[in-house]
Amino acid sequence: MSEQQPTEDELRAAYEQQLKQIKVEDVLVQTVLSLINLGSLRAGVVPGNESEADPEQLRQAIEGVRGLLPLIEPALGPDARQIRDAVSRLQMEYARLAGGATAPAAQEHPAAPEADKAQEQPAAPEADKPQEQPKPEGPGPAESSGRLWVPGR
Repeated sequence: MSEQQPTEDELRAAYEQQLKQIKVEDVLVQTVLSLINLGSLRAGVVPGNESEADPEQLRQAIEGVRGLLPLIEPALGPDARQIRDAVSRLQMEYARLAGGATAPAAQEHPAAPEADKAQEQPAAPEADKPQEQPKPEGPGPAESSGRLWVPGR
């Protein structure tokens, strides 16, 4: 009438049997896919979950995928490109989120007070005056420091 519950030894044996059938590579692939899905959620790109955006969680998901990807790329073959593309999209979202977080602060503190300071100080020789910097065409400080992810690098 009532089924007997498996013993602890029986459960352990069944679990060990399952582990024997799983490859580490399979777990790594699943982990990468889970991190990409979670990263998409934390990027706020999943419709209906825009409020879930969390740049730090997104950064951790990206770093996790980037760390595991070299281990699984050979097994993925041509499918590795899809993973790299997904990571690239997450990196772009991270840059957008991180950049968006600093933009309002720049708008709150306009550069107008700098003009007032210039009037208070005596005129400096031309060589000492800061010159307006043109936009760099090469990698910026974030990319140079390795903190900005660039696909293929």
